[in-house]
Amino acid sequence: QVQLVESGGGLVQAGGSLSLSCAAAGGISSYALGWFRQAPGKEREFVAAIAWSGRNTDYADSMKGRLSISRDNAKNTIYLQMNSLKPEDTAVYYCNADFETATEGGVSWGQGTQVTVSS
Repeated sequence: QVQLVESGGGLVQAGGSLSLSCAAAGGISSYALGWFRQAPGKEREFVAAIAWSGRNTDYADSMKGRLSISRDNAKNTIYLQMNSLKPEDTAVYYCNADFETATEGGVSWGQGTQVTVSS
């Protein structure tokens, strides 16, 4: 299984932007990849996913229009650009790799990166 390491989290004011990265140890070209998030006291929820080819993407309704997911298979890295951030976007963000769609879980997870949005 591929090992994943997220980076790019931090503190940002409401309305600001952040770009998250997830680097994989090993090839990612055969995996669908995605992002989930978990806020304190809440269940982990789906944020975004991208197919192995990069042609198809999927986004959570709550964040649609504010996100862009992309991947660079040559660099074994996926990215999540988040714009117009809101305090309710505060959570730990995890990337995942999956043999299917990466929208419901995965076979590998990163350790997470904290995103905090201040009002």
